[in-house]
Amino acid sequence: MTDDSAPVRFDTKIAVLLRDDLQTWQRLNVTAFLVSGLGTQAPEVIGEPYADADDTPYLPMFRQPVVVLSGSKELLTTAHTRALGRGATMAVFTSDLFATGHDEANRAAVRAVQPDAMDLVGLAVYGPRNAVDKILKGASMHP
Repeated sequence: MTDDSAPVRFDTKIAVLLRDDLQTWQRLNVTAFLVSGLGTQAPEVIGEPYADADDTPYLPMFRQPVVVLSGSKELLTTAHTRALGRGATMAVFTSDLFATGHDEANRAAVRAVQPDAMDLVGLAVYGPRNAVDKILKGASMHP
């Protein structure tokens, strides 16, 4: 018999790093955008669909927790460089995206900037737990 409430230690980690000077609505919006594509590139992170007692179906969600961290603009740049160097699965959100209104404009805004010149406000990383920890070293838990 297994204990369904016992914590599971995953070999992988999903983590979001947000710039520490964002407004609350920006933090929530950036987090949602950053993790939204993860399941398309790493389908193993998605669990089974949900259903309630009446068998009403609900969408599946991540099978593991998402760690949300906070850090300075400089830390985001460092983490981005580390993630690129490790070939990590990553999503980015730049300050330019607050001024765009749709997906095509978002992609164009990111494409217009060299990686080392991005004004990052958030990034999401997925991969082996130890690698993600090294990429995000120096970040603190989001308050």
